[in-house]
Amino acid sequence: MKTLKHLKPMKISIIIQREYLTRVKKKSFLIITFLTPILFAALMFLPAILMVNSEKFEEKKVIAVCDESGMFKGKFEDTDANSFLYLDQDFNEVKNLVKEGVYDGVLYIPATELNIPTNAEIYSKIPLPITLTSHIKSSMKQVIEHQKLLAFGIDPDIVRSAMSTAITLQTVRMDEVNGEEVEKKSFGELEMMLGLFLAVIIYFAIFLFGGQVMRGVIEEKTNRIIEVIICSVKPFELMMGKIVGIALVGLTQFVLWVVLSFGIYTIATMATGTPDLLSSGTVMTEQISDVQQITQDNEMIKDVMDVVNSINFSAILWSFLLYFIGGYLLYAAMFAATGSACDNETDSQQFTLPISAPMILSIIFATTIANAPNSSLSIWLSMIPFTSPIAMMLRIPYGVPYWQIGVSLAILVLTFILFTWFAAKIYRTGILMYGKKTSWKEIFKWLKY
Repeated sequence: MKTLKHLKPMKISIIIQREYLTRVKKKSFLIITFLTPILFAALMFLPAILMVNSEKFEEKKVIAVCDESGMFKGKFEDTDANSFLYLDQDFNEVKNLVKEGVYDGVLYIPATELNIPTNAEIYSKIPLPITLTSHIKSSMKQVIEHQKLLAFGIDPDIVRSAMSTAITLQTVRMDEVNGEEVEKKSFGELEMMLGLFLAVIIYFAIFLFGGQVMRGVIEEKTNRIIEVIICSVKPFELMMGKIVGIALVGLTQFVLWVVLSFGIYTIATMATGTPDLLSSGTVMTEQISDVQQITQDNEMIKDVMDVVNSINFSAILWSFLLYFIGGYLLYAAMFAATGSACDNETDSQQFTLPISAPMILSIIFATTIANAPNSSLSIWLSMIPFTSPIAMMLRIPYGVPYWQIGVSLAILVLTFILFTWFAAKIYRTGILMYGKKTSWKEIFKWLKY
């Protein structure tokens, strides 16, 4: 690899600076960077705010109840949005009152001679909210179930007590640390969600920023800018500068998203009065009035600490950072080579699909890996460099031997260097090829030059 010996850091740093500043100053970068956290916060808070304050946007609806069975009188509880009025009038008379606008609707429950009434009808001139119909059905269901149990001579309180039985199954993982056996509680659902979340972030980041590398190369090639640039720098230096420069753009955007999201979340919780963890903890401390409440709080804190202690967050964060960077660099090199071999994004589709296939495959097997993190399939996928960024992040929350992480990262780095060298050879020939569709056969020929 003679290219590495003649590498000039100064030229690469200039290219990195150019790539970084060019993209950071774009309006599209600024809009996406600052708009995404706002949209994310809106998706989180707006539905909750609208649901909580929905009664402020609507007038309270009055529903007349004509219950010919006599079983449901007083059984429908009033809510902030609806109130129920029980009438002994004829049903047709009440329907006319609804037409005249006296009531918003009428609930008609017909009498039955042999069976408990399970059918009802509600009449209205205006569309009624789903929450109202759900509330009515739920209330009727409770009353009917209560009556059926009494009819069979069963105490409803006993059934309710039996149905409310909760089973707690705690998983304890036996491990060995420094030659000593250690028992540690594990939380499989949390570990799975954490692994999936981090894997999906890496997946989208690789395709988002790797695609930017490819589009940047195609754009420079189409505008013939590349012909001027390669007179001053080597193709390997140019490609490395582009990859690292765009990586820094992605890192900047990611950091800004985290900072802005946290800031918007804090402001939103203060503005909407939604208590966060710190404030709710303070309020709870102030409201403790007896020993039983203190015991419950201590148990809750103990449960939280068990969850925190069960996961090696430092190993997860460091692994995420390393696999994020390593996975991006490997795929960015391949996307850069693809861009140099094509004149437009349409022609690049035949190359991007085979490149993307391993990452897509790792997402397809995500559930399998999470369910069996120590299976042969999971271990092999976490060692193969094209799938390891996703597969290993799915395994790490469950606990992975450090030697496996080290071997996986070493293979990933070596593969990146190898593919960067291959990509540089493709780049050297492909950037000057115009007006001709490139085939896989031609690309393999370029590797021999």
